[in-house]
Amino acid sequence: MEIDRSGLAAFLRRRRELLQPEDVGLPRGQRRRTRGLRREEVAALCHMSADYYSRLERECGPQPSEQMAASIAQGLHLSPAERDHLFRLAGHAPPVRGAAGGHVGPGLLRVLDRLDDTPAEIVTELGETLRQSPLGVALTGDSTRYSGPERSFGFRWFTDPGTRAMYVPEDHALLSRAFASGLREIAALRGPGSRADRYAELLRARSAEFRELWERHEVGVRLHHVKRFVHPEVGTLELNCQTLLDPDQSHRLLVYTAEPGSESHDKLRLLALTAPRAAV
Repeated sequence: MEIDRSGLAAFLRRRRELLQPEDVGLPRGQRRRTRGLRREEVAALCHMSADYYSRLERECGPQPSEQMAASIAQGLHLSPAERDHLFRLAGHAPPVRGAAGGHVGPGLLRVLDRLDDTPAEIVTELGETLRQSPLGVALTGDSTRYSGPERSFGFRWFTDPGTRAMYVPEDHALLSRAFASGLREIAALRGPGSRADRYAELLRARSAEFRELWERHEVGVRLHHVKRFVHPEVGTLELNCQTLLDPDQSHRLLVYTAEPGSESHDKLRLLALTAPRAAV
């Protein structure tokens, strides 16, 4: 497939003009005259230079790689259909849709962009963090930095002792059972050769605890809605976890809140002082 430079440029300009600052968690400001977002704002959302993005809109940039096209689609908050169209204009076959996809739907992104004062994250069915709110990063660290099987929180639970340090020891046994049970359910749903199936095979080779739990054939083990985190600076926090599901992508938005007036609520407010600023 060849790149359609004029079609790509027109599509990018139109999508940029339709996006409002509040759609992506940006302040509008009092002197804004640009219709929609500025080019430099979109470039920052797409994690690329303003010059690179501007050249695409002017029909004189290089052909975006598949990774760059994915970044643009995410930064512009495109729907799956719009993302597929962008890929074709850029000269690439669209990614396979479904559970293995990393493209977050615009609906979940709009909600996450408004959660600057709340720990939240968007995860796949395998517990791979795709996006985090600033306070989410302050609570658990940057969970998007991992690659390969380590992207899965459940995989790291059985292979990285540091992962377990984020939860109180009394909850470890239930967490282990829930992660093993959940992986078994997903592996059965997705079938042999799926990522879930491969992760289970790797864990059986690397973790005696996982092998023992896998042999129990448990399914349906669920975690409590209240999760107890251990933070190195503020100590233990008891947070309620609410979940919003995007059924088209099998992605979940996890939102953590504390009971108003509780000690954990005060600790969250303290933690917010160290939270990173939201990307622009």
